[in-house]
Amino acid sequence: MPKVEIYTTPTCPYCHAAKSLLDQKGVAYDEIDVLDQDARMQMTTRAQGRRTVPQIFVGETHVGGYDDMAAMERQGALDKLLNAG
Repeated sequence: MPKVEIYTTPTCPYCHAAKSLLDQKGVAYDEIDVLDQDARMQMTTRAQGRRTVPQIFVGETHVGGYDDMAAMERQGALDKLLNAG
């Protein structure tokens, strides 16, 4: 399974929803708090200028935010991506 990384802030409801979906699927992930400015800069660079949280990466694939990941889940594409490793 590819490494899953999620850039978050502590008070973001979409971040909590994204983590909850990953938890329900039994997917381990690395959470990166972007209150740290270096982490925020890294996220913005990796996400091609997107500054909102969460920003979710599966391996080298930029999934996007929670809405993007939820859409992938509804389409069955998230499991394929998660099992691609």
